[in-house]
Amino acid sequence: MKVVITGASRGIGFEMVKQFLSNGFQVIAISRNEDKLLELEQLGAKIIPFDLTVNDFSLIINVVKSFGQIDILINNAGALVNKPLSKMTNEDINYLYSVNVFSIIKLIRDLLVHFSNNAHIVNISSVGGVQGSVKFSGLSTYSSSKGAVNILTECFAEEFKNSSLRFNALALGSVQTEMLNEAFPDYQASTTAVEMAQYIYRFATQDGKLYNGKILTVSSSTP
Repeated sequence: MKVVITGASRGIGFEMVKQFLSNGFQVIAISRNEDKLLELEQLGAKIIPFDLTVNDFSLIINVVKSFGQIDILINNAGALVNKPLSKMTNEDINYLYSVNVFSIIKLIRDLLVHFSNNAHIVNISSVGGVQGSVKFSGLSTYSSSKGAVNILTECFAEEFKNSSLRFNALALGSVQTEMLNEAFPDYQASTTAVEMAQYIYRFATQDGKLYNGKILTVSSSTP
């Protein structure tokens, strides 16, 4: 089976690529950080150094054409800017939404004809984007972008309900990653990137077969 994973150069994404490879999957790993991608290439991944904020995704699509039909897409790439609203620049706002929201829309749109039957699209969201969850100052734009991911997931499931495609979102809580450290420098999460990567692997390949259009909170602790 063939998998595409964005945000593959660090944290959960990096560990997910290794998890899928170790279970015999063919993987396309996408990230801006080419140095870390080279480590994954040595393990057998096909890598695409790519900036998801650009408008033209033809580089990814051309690689996919030669790679073959995609069985699983994991939209894991995420950007975080931790600033009070008064300090947020237009560049900050555009960057957050370009990575966290617009790239998901564009990538799913451009890959539609390249998904296999029963393909599973998993969007990695955040518990901060779930209505009623605890919210934190400085993360308003980030959390709102993840809320958009959740609604998009539900909308895509409805739009393609007559197809065999499945769309689900995992709203993650605290995982010990570089991104968590950016948001909460002094906080130590009880869940590691490896543990979460293992969970997402099981969901994408097995447990998620029972779901479509669902936003599932995966959190043992919050922030």
